[in-house]
Amino acid sequence: MRVIMLSWEYPPKIVGGISPHVYGLAHGLVTLGVEVHVITCEHPGAAEEEVVDGIHLYRVTPSGPGNDFIHWVQLLNDAMLDRADTLIPELLELDADAPLLLHAHDWLTHFAAASLKHKYHLPLTATIHATEYGRNSGIKGPTQEYINSVEWQLQNEAWRVIVCTEFMKRECEHALHTPWGKMDVVPNGVEAAKFQLPQFTPEEKAAFRARYAAPEEKIIFFVGRMVREKGVQILIEALPKVRWGYHDAKLLICGGGQREHLVNLAAYLGMERHVYFAGFVPDEDLMKIYAVSDIACFPSLYEPFGIVALEAMAAGLPVVVSDAGGLPEVVENGVTGITTYAGNPNSLADGLLKLLHEPETASRLVASAHARVLETFNWETIAAQTESVYERIWTEYTASGWQPTDLTPALMLESV
Repeated sequence: MRVIMLSWEYPPKIVGGISPHVYGLAHGLVTLGVEVHVITCEHPGAAEEEVVDGIHLYRVTPSGPGNDFIHWVQLLNDAMLDRADTLIPELLELDADAPLLLHAHDWLTHFAAASLKHKYHLPLTATIHATEYGRNSGIKGPTQEYINSVEWQLQNEAWRVIVCTEFMKRECEHALHTPWGKMDVVPNGVEAAKFQLPQFTPEEKAAFRARYAAPEEKIIFFVGRMVREKGVQILIEALPKVRWGYHDAKLLICGGGQREHLVNLAAYLGMERHVYFAGFVPDEDLMKIYAVSDIACFPSLYEPFGIVALEAMAAGLPVVVSDAGGLPEVVENGVTGITTYAGNPNSLADGLLKLLHEPETASRLVASAHARVLETFNWETIAAQTESVYERIWTEYTASGWQPTDLTPALMLESV
């Protein structure tokens, strides 16, 4: 089995959740014997082409900055298409009979994926990580209408559509009219081992923690983009009630983006001394922050899955989340964490106070959450589920009669 993945981000380029997802999935598939080729965007300091851990990586450069983001996406797709137009004939020339599929991640790679599908008559699967409708609670304005239309085209072109939660399955059916029977639910995953820091000594831990809080303070940790849908403003609004019930609570907020409005909100509530905005944090420090924090909190207003909650569970932190989107499918209330009402600071504060005042409950939830991460949300299991989708697609594809009959690998090479 061979697969060509198209993703606009891949480590070290990390913008959102697609990058770690594709990274984890690619590594899991390789361990199963799948030959994985990833075509992605260039990144300063990263090799243009390389094979890392058995994964073939091709980083392409758009021909210019573009007039705006939409135009830049088109230029990126042109560059992806050009590289794939060389790669696919080479792979078919090596072995025309071995299964070869395309796998597109979100609308940003649709144009290249659809063009390759039709040019080479290859089956296409698509992972819809989120929708424009969900991110904005509806479609408002021409840009959102455009992105929504491209998402529709992608799911329409795909042989099958992969989504990460039952919530996303319902959303794709509603927002994109994706047929229910065309979708497969395959969750996100996490590499639990990377959160174990055996070299992080108690002395180093205490010194690192002192950057953010006093020894007696309990750190409530959030990481994510500073956008409305992530609910950081709800967490700040909950802090006065939290501190009224537990005086030594401290918020540690990590993530890039515009945060002036959040700083102003904390000041308006008189909480500026109790909120630490760390900004963007490199991965090495982020692992240490997980290790020194007391509670992780993710009060999203929209969340297809909630991979940061999964990371906190893997790191051994008790988690408090909202009940938005797919979060309740990741964090089971009272079993692997605490879920609260989305957009409700009082509910969020109650969840945080419960864990602050009940360390035995927190310990029980941590143990249960970590066990579930190892059992359900590991990349080996997720890769096996994805490979099953590939196998179903290939079986249906070979029986469909859609394979090219008059376009040999040699002719394809001549056409490039």
